[in-house]
Amino acid sequence: MPVGEICNRDVIVLRRDETILEAAKLMRHHHVGDVIIVEERDGVRVPVGIVTDRDLVVEIMATELDQAVITVGDIIEQELVTVKEDVAIFDAIQYMRSKTVRRLPVVDENGALVGILTLDDLLELLSEELLAIAKLVNYQRQKETRTRR
Repeated sequence: MPVGEICNRDVIVLRRDETILEAAKLMRHHHVGDVIIVEERDGVRVPVGIVTDRDLVVEIMATELDQAVITVGDIIEQELVTVKEDVAIFDAIQYMRSKTVRRLPVVDENGALVGILTLDDLLELLSEELLAIAKLVNYQRQKETRTRR
C-alpha cells in the first residue's frame, strides 16, 4: 500500500515569514504537533520545512526568545525530509527510521505537498492490522470448533 493512501491530507501550513507564535496558535487550534512550511512555486505548494511543538519548546521557549518576532523560517532545518506518495509504507517506515524523523511530508511527482505521514498514523495502521490478524486466528479456531464436533 502506498503512503498516499494513508497519509493525512488535512495539513496545516504556513509561509516562511509567519511567526512562531502563529505556528503555536495553529497547532493548538487544530490539535496537531506540527505545521508544514511551504513556498508557492508555479502555483504549487512545495514543502520547505517543518516546525514541531518540540521545536517551539526547545528552540524558542527554553531559550526565552521572542515568539512574536522569530519566524518559522528562522528555525526550520535546511534539509527537509519528504517522501513521494507512491512509496510503499514499509519503505517509508525504513526511511523515517534512517532519517530519525517522526513526521514525513508526502509529495506528488512534482514536489507538491499532498499530505503528511506521522508515526502516530503508522502506529494506528499497524495496530489495526495486528487486530485483524488476531481476529483471524480467533475466527479460524471458532470455525474449526464448529466443523469438527
